[in-house]
Amino acid sequence: MTDAHCHVAHGASRHFLCDPCDGPAASCDVRFAGTHPWHLDGFDAVALRKLLAADLHLGVGEIGLDRLRVREISPRMREVFEAQLAIAAEFRRPVVLHGAKCWGEVVKASRQASDVPAFLFHGFSRSEGLLPDIIAINGYISVGPAILNDHAVNYRELVRKIPPDRLLVESDSTAATADATPSAEAVAAKLAAVRGVATDALVAQMEANADAFAAAVR
Repeated sequence: MTDAHCHVAHGASRHFLCDPCDGPAASCDVRFAGTHPWHLDGFDAVALRKLLAADLHLGVGEIGLDRLRVREISPRMREVFEAQLAIAAEFRRPVVLHGAKCWGEVVKASRQASDVPAFLFHGFSRSEGLLPDIIAINGYISVGPAILNDHAVNYRELVRKIPPDRLLVESDSTAATADATPSAEAVAAKLAAVRGVATDALVAQMEANADAFAAAVR
């Protein structure tokens, strides 16, 4: 099955690997390059364009906005995000999005990038009210290990309402956390239980979804 968002291969048979990426990628994996909102000093538009021009199978990500570490979104954070959206649209590459505590603004900005073929909303945890806008821009939502938390009542309620053809699962593993991070398989099993469906059937649907998203890279 597919781990739809990680930075190092961890379980699963296919990985959607985002920068910073540690370790080699298998032939079936899909790579994404981009500047995370925590690492704005590393943004280089020229370098990103060169990477995309050299690799027709490279997506853009993980990019976005973040209020976990700061109170307000800085002009620089917004500038870097919008610049990367524009580059993804220019090259018509799919995008992996980060939007901690500011998903509404991420969705709003993404709606303007009409030439981006598909979006993956990594760890989306906002209200269901944004789901129609996400679907309208060919967005997919990856459910993460938070679903394993028995106290995450609101999150579990949200993931029940995501259309099945938009669902993916992720580990969000990094080199530093891989050993302690639940696998995508564990997340999928819990997601099936929360949604009241058979795990095998859900995994088959999510693999079809992952294929559709990965096809936008090619």
